[in-house]
Amino acid sequence: MRQSRFLRSPGLPQPPCSRTHFRLSAGLGALTVTAVCALSAPAPAMAASPSPAPASSASAGGGTGSTSLPPIPLTLGDDDPCTAASNRTAQAATWAQRSLSLPHAWQLSRGAGITVAVVDTGVSGKAAALSGRVTAVGDAADDCVGHGTLVAGLVAAAQTNGTDVHGVAPGARILAVRGTDERGNATAERVADGIRASVDNGARVVTVSAALTTGEAELTAAVRYATEHQVLVVAAAAPDIEPRDGEGAAQYWPASAPGALSVVGVTAAGGTLGSAAGLAGADLAAPGGPVVGIGPRGSGHYIAAGSSAAAAFAAGAAALVRAYHPDLTAAETAERLTASAAPTGGAPRLDPYAAVSMVPPGSGTPAAPPSIAPLHLPAVSTAPRDRALLSAGVMAVLVLLVAAAVAVIPRGQARGWRPPP
Repeated sequence: MRQSRFLRSPGLPQPPCSRTHFRLSAGLGALTVTAVCALSAPAPAMAASPSPAPASSASAGGGTGSTSLPPIPLTLGDDDPCTAASNRTAQAATWAQRSLSLPHAWQLSRGAGITVAVVDTGVSGKAAALSGRVTAVGDAADDCVGHGTLVAGLVAAAQTNGTDVHGVAPGARILAVRGTDERGNATAERVADGIRASVDNGARVVTVSAALTTGEAELTAAVRYATEHQVLVVAAAAPDIEPRDGEGAAQYWPASAPGALSVVGVTAAGGTLGSAAGLAGADLAAPGGPVVGIGPRGSGHYIAAGSSAAAAFAAGAAALVRAYHPDLTAAETAERLTASAAPTGGAPRLDPYAAVSMVPPGSGTPAAPPSIAPLHLPAVSTAPRDRALLSAGVMAVLVLLVAAAVAVIPRGQARGWRPPP
């Protein structure tokens, strides 16, 4: 498996949007997503909001009219209220869901029996689409920001009434683990502690949304701890926020740590997200924006964009694989995800059904051919044949003796049985 190279920086400011909304128009079998953003004066760096997603179209089918969805924030300012409940619902399946062909994968696995840890802002246990399937470490069941709940929904949300929005592994369980403070600010120490807590609390897969430019030593050690316990760490390969100067760091952590599966986000058109532009070396590509997901309050939906969403989709696919192939190691699970992905010229594109169903060359035991009993001919006695041959030989000797007697006896009598001169 290729080593990971990238993850997310928490403190890169950008001009926030004073008014951001996304119109989802489902008509003629297509869902059109349009981002509208009015820039206001720069806000404090700690109150960064997601960068607007580019306009794009994706196959959705069904539904008419248009719906505006609120964006989910990455962090909140010190005085900002918790993310409000959305009163908007997306009814049709999103382009991201359809691009992953999940109904095919679900014929084999829905992720049952697998716990996926979400190291983020927390995961609300009140989310209807995750009802009864969320366990929290410490206070991680309280998600003021909402980003962690949205990520958990991309991993494992079940379909609820009135909508076809769902996660990749709706049979999996979620372990809520904080990788940030209550406002959504991540540090290397918090993320490393979150990864270790995920392992210690029974997760088989861990998805990490944060991408940090520092913390190589502690995050590498945390990923090593996970892999030693056969837990797969899936991490965003690039920041969710575009750097203001247009140039990102050379490496992000923990995605760059050996053993981590790094995932970069792509748009519906297949292009890399602007926040990941110029990065190379990611293990996988997956839908990254814009994506639709659940929130920490209410039953409405939110919109987001970033490689953290792509990592969530890949973590859900890892849950499908580990449920269907329970004997795979963490490394073998990652290798199956990358080997089954569709080549695109950059990072290969995630394909959950192929990951679950494929038999990698040389990795499986070939099916044994049908058992055929060796041919055993019955024993044949040669006695009759031998007796026949013996009888024929005796008869031939007798005939010769008779013939000789016929020729010799008269001559012997004529000579008075004297020997010839």
